[in-house]
This record gives sequence, structure tokens and C-alpha cells, in this order.
Amino acid sequence: MTLPALITGASRGLGAAFAETLAGDRPVIAVARTQGALEELDDRIKPAGGEAVLAPMDVTNDGAMQTLCRTIHDRWGGLSLWLHCAIYAAPLSPADHVAEKEMDRSLATNVAATARLIRYVSPLLKEGGRAVFFDDPRGGEKFFAAYGATKRAQIGLAEHWRAESMRVGPTVLILRPRPMATAVRARFHPGEDRTALADPREEAARLLAEITG
Repeated sequence: MTLPALITGASRGLGAAFAETLAGDRPVIAVARTQGALEELDDRIKPAGGEAVLAPMDVTNDGAMQTLCRTIHDRWGGLSLWLHCAIYAAPLSPADHVAEKEMDRSLATNVAATARLIRYVSPLLKEGGRAVFFDDPRGGEKFFAAYGATKRAQIGLAEHWRAESMRVGPTVLILRPRPMATAVRARFHPGEDRTALADPREEAARLLAEITG
């Protein structure tokens, strides 16, 4: 039996592109907060013969993530791959004007949820299993304080896990996607010429070659 891939943040952008690309050769567990977007993803996967299990959950909900990981263990016994694409992109703001609610949400999604998921998913990644994180270096850039600081912290967690797991597994990868035409990027760069940006599906295919190679 082929173990499934878990994709957190699977409803749009790179996460959705990964789900569509992977669903043809293994079950995909697609996690995102938005039920409607997950159903649209499923509508694209099924006609191509793929299999997706939709999990409309918020990664910041500790109980939901525990239940999800227990269900994965009971149904499949483990995972072949975890792609962590879930992120909260706070509005751009000077560091001294970041709203407290925006920083709280950034910390909850980008840092605290990542730390919990590492703890819960690690036992599910069997021999040869891989966990993948996606860097977006914004630290020190103007107006990116909430996003840049918490994204840097997220990648820091992944770096520590990678160093600790190097000999015993799982394999932890940190990749840097090319700039893509996604909603997150549009939020940061309104009015940008999107024709020069990578298509998320093409980028998912390129990155999967690195992940599985």
C-alpha cells in the first residue's frame, strides 16, 4: 500500500498545485480552513483519476491536528510525505505599527502550529518519509515585520529538526520556490506584472523532482 502525502495549506497556490500533481500516484490528505476551496480542488483531482481526502481544518486548532494525525495512523499507519504550505500573510506594516491581532495570528499559524505539527507528524513519517518546508526570506525587509519574523522562525524550527534528524530520519528538506502568481504574493505586491511569475503547477513539478530525486 502506498502511504499518503499530507499537505497542510492545500486549498490554493503551491499547496493545491502539489495536491493535484501528487494525487495521481498516492492518496493526498488535503488540509485547509476553506471547505469550498478544498471541494474545488477535489473537483480537479477526481476527473484525472486521483484520490484526495479533504480535511477542512485549521492548523492552529490543536485538537483537530491531534485527531487528524491519529486518524492517519489508524487508517494508513503512516505518511510518505508531509508538505507544509500553510502560512498566514499578515498585511504589510511598519514594525512599530503591527496590530497585535495580526502578530498573534502570525505567531499562531506560522510558528506555534508548525511546532505542534512537527511533533505530531514526525512519528508518522516511516522509513524514507520526508517533510518539506518552503522558505520565503523576508527578514529585514521593510514592512514585512509580522510575516518575515514568523516565517523566519518557522524555517528555524525546520532547520533544527533537519539537523537532529539527519542520521535517524525523517528526511527534512527546506526548499525555496521561485516567485509565483499566488494570492499571497498578490497581497504583498499588488499591481505586479504576473506574467513574469512562475505558475504554481509548474513550480510544484520542479520542486517535486528535488523532493523525490
